[in-house]
Amino acid sequence: MGNLLNSKVAVLLAAYEGCNWIEEQVNSILIQKNVDVTLYISVDQSTDGTERWVDQLAATEPNVVVLQHGLTFGGAGRNFFRLIRDVNLSRYDYISFADQDDIWDEFKLSAAITELHGKSVDAYSSNVLAFWPDGKTQLIVKSQPQMKYDFFFEAAGPGCTYVFTKQLACHLKQFVIENWTDIQNVALHDWFFYAFARANGYKWFIDERYFMSYRQHQNNQVGVNSGFNALRKRSAQVFNGSWLGQIQLIASILRLDKSDFVKSWRNFGFFGSLGLAAQAFQCRRRVRDKLTFMFFFTLISLRFNK
Repeated sequence: MGNLLNSKVAVLLAAYEGCNWIEEQVNSILIQKNVDVTLYISVDQSTDGTERWVDQLAATEPNVVVLQHGLTFGGAGRNFFRLIRDVNLSRYDYISFADQDDIWDEFKLSAAITELHGKSVDAYSSNVLAFWPDGKTQLIVKSQPQMKYDFFFEAAGPGCTYVFTKQLACHLKQFVIENWTDIQNVALHDWFFYAFARANGYKWFIDERYFMSYRQHQNNQVGVNSGFNALRKRSAQVFNGSWLGQIQLIASILRLDKSDFVKSWRNFGFFGSLGLAAQAFQCRRRVRDKLTFMFFFTLISLRFNK
């Protein structure tokens, strides 16, 4: 596409019990500069009037489309998979994703598209500025250099910063449709989208700038992972098997479970876990996460060696 000005962008927004924040989020999407936005909203069945609010919005905003109500997804991941499946992505130049409670800079999408075009890449994500009700803010840095195997174990930042080219989005849509049943068990759509793109050879850029304020509150399904409580939660997910199970599931869905790398650790036995610990610096981006990864998988290997 030669002219970037007024590129057609589909923004896919997953909502649930969102009346406290969704208006501010939607307004920040609809005022995006230098792009032609169509906002698609899918609401996980709610009790706070979210469906009524988005229906009233769509009645007055021609570039807002609300998908059929009445479905229960039980999490943002399944809701985003529904949006990928049901929206005709081929009509747009780029596809983006939105939560219901953040605030976008007015140049968020145009900045992403400029990077996609200028760097000849297929996918974009970025750092974000987290903010809390008490006024506290924190820059969340996700732009560390990508590693050979990081996509097996983490996302490329918050999914609400992702922007995809049409080619990648349509490929992802077809894959989601073909693997619909298995994908319902994927907990984190942003991790899966990153893994899909990297596994299929698409080029990804993570911007060190931020164009989004990332709201933190007690109802966040996934928020900022920092501090002791985050470490404790992450440790529980490792040792109760949920995180390890998601790693295995994503590798299997993407047909990577027969690759030499995955075969070396897919059952997380003594040698497999020790091997992952040894490769920690290729498996995560942030140095602190590399060291934590090494520590966790060393512990897991010792458990299997008893």
